[in-house]
Amino acid sequence: MEKNPINKGVLTTNSAGIGQVSQAMVHARARELALIAGRPPPQVSEIDYEQAKRELTGGSDVDPQEALLESMPESKRWDPVPGSPGHQAPEVASEDEDEEGRNESAQLVEEGVREAELDQMLQAARAAAKSDRREP
Repeated sequence: MEKNPINKGVLTTNSAGIGQVSQAMVHARARELALIAGRPPPQVSEIDYEQAKRELTGGSDVDPQEALLESMPESKRWDPVPGSPGHQAPEVASEDEDEEGRNESAQLVEEGVREAELDQMLQAARAAAKSDRREP
């Protein structure tokens, strides 16, 4: 989104214009940013000054390097060495997986299903035996 160049660097407080951004204003905002980041005011970094200047002059809140990265297509952002074809790393089985690739949860679920089936078969066999005893 384009910003109005007439208003660039102009700030307002309670709808009253306060004029051009001064070094003192940038320094004060940088100290605030350092305090927000958990550093005491004497430990203001260059990054704090850059962010304060961007904020006060109407620049983007995003770091320029980060903005450049965001403007790239998704497929190019994760390319560790641009131009390299890369290769597929072999999948290493986890210690928690069985030979069929199922994790512990899947193994427990399958074991529970088997036990439930056995239990149902046992109950059905008992019910059939009980009904056979009644029929004479």
